[in-house]
Amino acid sequence: MDLRSKDAIESSKQHDIKISNILIAEFMEVHEIMHDEYSEYDFADNTLDVVHEDNLQYHSSWDWLMLAVQKCRQENKLEYFDRVYYALEECDINVTYKAVVEFIKNQNK
Repeated sequence: MDLRSKDAIESSKQHDIKISNILIAEFMEVHEIMHDEYSEYDFADNTLDVVHEDNLQYHSSWDWLMLAVQKCRQENKLEYFDRVYYALEECDINVTYKAVVEFIKNQNK
């Protein structure tokens, strides 16, 4: 595999993460997702008002992801939450992140 292929794969992964993070942010009812300006976020009241899309950290921070897990649980869609629940048992943020994204996609259908 040449360097350009690796760069293309990495770029594609980063794009997928960005799209999935925006999906979660919309599910979390983030007031505004900024695309071209710096913005602040605050976990003081477990809500996000304004955040830049590059600062979304659902894929890399348990603090961020667990807020989404809690909201998934509150949705009472237990047939979809089972995947999130079992992903949490793995104690792997990547597995849990993917399960949350799938939960939201199923919820949006």
